[in-house]
Amino acid sequence: MGSVQRAMRLLESVAEHEHGAPAKQLARETGLALPTAYHLLRTLVHEGYLRRDKGLFFLGEAAERLSSSGAQQKRRSTIAETLAHWRDAIGVPVYYAVYRDGEIEVMCVSDTPGNPAVEEWADFRETAHAHAIGQCLLAQLDEDDRRDHLDRYPVRAITPYTVRDNHTLLRRLDRTKRMEPVFERQEYALGTVCAAIPITVGTTAGTMAISLPVHQADRLADASRQLQSEVGRLLGSLAISISI
Repeated sequence: MGSVQRAMRLLESVAEHEHGAPAKQLARETGLALPTAYHLLRTLVHEGYLRRDKGLFFLGEAAERLSSSGAQQKRRSTIAETLAHWRDAIGVPVYYAVYRDGEIEVMCVSDTPGNPAVEEWADFRETAHAHAIGQCLLAQLDEDDRRDHLDRYPVRAITPYTVRDNHTLLRRLDRTKRMEPVFERQEYALGTVCAAIPITVGTTAGTMAISLPVHQADRLADASRQLQSEVGRLLGSLAISISI
């Protein structure tokens, strides 16, 4: 355990020196005997946590991967906490999804036993035409990307309310106003209505969405406006996390 603690102190010390630091300086800063510091530094270089260049030590690829992973986890936690806040404030399940590499990815869902999320009974990736999340993401794509998606995942009716063909869906998407909520009523799951709010950061299409049981459909418009207001207020911090 002592060796691990000493190695961590060395890593922390190296991280404080953007332009690198020599072994003697690192030993002095960490309070380690120079032979001990040399031994640990060589081990850390061998394992990829440090690299040595012209007598100076820098963070290595392994340490940078750890840093990247930690930052990613922090972003995921931030999104999860934000969705949980909105879930409780609005009283609905909240979803976060993005369109990446030609696929829909539901990144985070926040619900409660009293307000459960919609069960994914038909693959979300293959049924973008049928749910608010997918329609909102497709509406943010250009015409070529939309048609490419529909070539791979053709429109098919999965409930009596689902849009019936590509042409009808494309006309609907063309009529969707930029940054306006997308509403869907029982097109994906009977007994459920949904709304999705578009979020576009750079070249990434994203969305926050909510769902309600159909007997609460009269709440959908107000709840989506409340979500859109919350999203707008925190868009700066969400932009940082959209790539999780």
